[in-house]
Amino acid sequence: MTHHLTIDFVSDVSCPWCAIGLGALEQALARVAPDISADLHFHPFELNPHMPAGGQNITEHLHQKYGSSPEQQAQVREAIRARGEAVGFMFRQEGRSRIYNTFDAHRLLYWAGLPPTPSAGSGIDNPQLKLKKTLLRAYFTLGLSPESHEVLLQAVGEVGLNVEAARTVLQSGAYADEVSNSEKSYARAGISSVPAVIVNQRHLISGGQPADVFEQALRQIAAGQV
Repeated sequence: MTHHLTIDFVSDVSCPWCAIGLGALEQALARVAPDISADLHFHPFELNPHMPAGGQNITEHLHQKYGSSPEQQAQVREAIRARGEAVGFMFRQEGRSRIYNTFDAHRLLYWAGLPPTPSAGSGIDNPQLKLKKTLLRAYFTLGLSPESHEVLLQAVGEVGLNVEAARTVLQSGAYADEVSNSEKSYARAGISSVPAVIVNQRHLISGGQPADVFEQALRQIAAGQV
C-alpha cells in the first residue's frame, strides 16, 4: 500500500539551515519511496523582513543579531558547510558576504506554485521546488543577491519557467499580499523559526534535521503511529 503525504515547507532563501533541511528531506523521501510519496509545497518566512535594499554585511549583521564574534561565526559556518555537504548541498567556503531582503524571491516562489503551472513551465515537475533549490544555490553556492531581479529572473529561466511572466510579477508587485498573509498565518500558528516542515497539516518537524530524523518521522506518520 502506498501512502501519500502533503508536506508544507516554511522557509527563507537566505536561511542556511533551510537548504540543509531541504536536502535532508529529499534524501528521506528518496529512502521511503515508493511506499511513501509526498506533495511538497513551499511557504514564505522572512528572517529579515525589514532589511533595506543593498542588504548588510553578514559579519556585522550576525554580531548585531546574535552577539557572535567573527571567530564564532567561522566555526558555525564550517559546521554548516559540513552538514550541507552531507546532503549534497555546496556552501561557499568563504560563506556569505551580505544578507539581503528576500520578499521578491518569495513572490516568485508563490507564483511558481500556482495551479496551473505558469504558461511556459507547463510539464515541469514541481516548478516551485526547482526554483527554490536554484535560488538557494544562487545565494549560498554562487554568492549572488536574492534581492536582484536579474538574479531572480536568471533562476526562473534556469528551471524552464516563463521569464517574461516572472518579470511582470516582479515589476507589478503581484502576490505581495498573498506572501504577507501567508507569513502572518504561519506566525499566528506559532512558527517563529525555520525550516518548519509540516506534514499533513498537523505534524511539525522543526529545524534542519538529519535525513534519518525525517525518514523516521515520515514512516511513523504514514503508518499512523503519531
